[in-house]
Amino acid sequence: MRRRFSKGVIAILVIVTMLAVAITVGVFTLINRVTPFRETGEGCRITTPGGTLDLEIDQAQVAAVIAAVAARRKLPERAVVIAYATGIQESKLLSLPFGDRDSVGVFQQRPSQGWGTPKQLIDPVYATGKFFSALVKVKGYLKLPLHEAAQRVQRSADGSAYAQHEDEGKILAAAFTGRVPRAVHCWFPEPTSTPRASGTATPKPPADRAMRGLVHAMGASATFAAASSREGWLRASWSVAHAQKFGLRRIRYSGQTWTSADGEAGWKPDTTAPAGRVEIS
Repeated sequence: MRRRFSKGVIAILVIVTMLAVAITVGVFTLINRVTPFRETGEGCRITTPGGTLDLEIDQAQVAAVIAAVAARRKLPERAVVIAYATGIQESKLLSLPFGDRDSVGVFQQRPSQGWGTPKQLIDPVYATGKFFSALVKVKGYLKLPLHEAAQRVQRSADGSAYAQHEDEGKILAAAFTGRVPRAVHCWFPEPTSTPRASGTATPKPPADRAMRGLVHAMGASATFAAASSREGWLRASWSVAHAQKFGLRRIRYSGQTWTSADGEAGWKPDTTAPAGRVEIS
């Protein structure tokens, strides 16, 4: 027997359906208006002709360290790309205090295999140095496919996995080595007090021994000479990535200025910013 609904019941069903559709559309619209990455109130954006990447500040700091260590060793950009692809696959560019079996650090190196002590390997500077020392011993590593070069260093279970991060590695390398100007900017909430004015010593462990001079004068501005545009932007990018950690408020270089007060806006033209030196304060 066919059930018949009264006009009142049908009207109620129509109203309920319309309300459900309206609520769904409203929620969908709200979700699409919200940018989850910005809800955290902090982060870094890497922008190059090759693409754009969003990083956590901790990831940007590790990326800056890798580029700085490579610069100190005078390694080519290809070596940096290989290091980034490896670090992304192994730890998402985070200096992890744990991992598979006894693996730790950015590259998940194992103390039991002679890479160093757990304490040493958690230091991105040390871990990166060990990675590059092994990489340059790989014959013809600059001409090898990325995953093959990385695998000869890492000797992981699935060496092919490194290949999927090559494009990301190229974007990061172009930015943090300084080849692409103004490629790195970060933002974070303004601190209620200035860490550099507290009179404390340089934070430990130093994020990068090769560039600890950037923060040697706690509470005072500092200027660092740049022998080339590339070196200048490497130093500037390193400083932006570590600005939150060391309480840096302003970085100026080559006609551009970044400030922590307006970090998300990125670098802005500043005709008074020097070309031959990086100024931080």
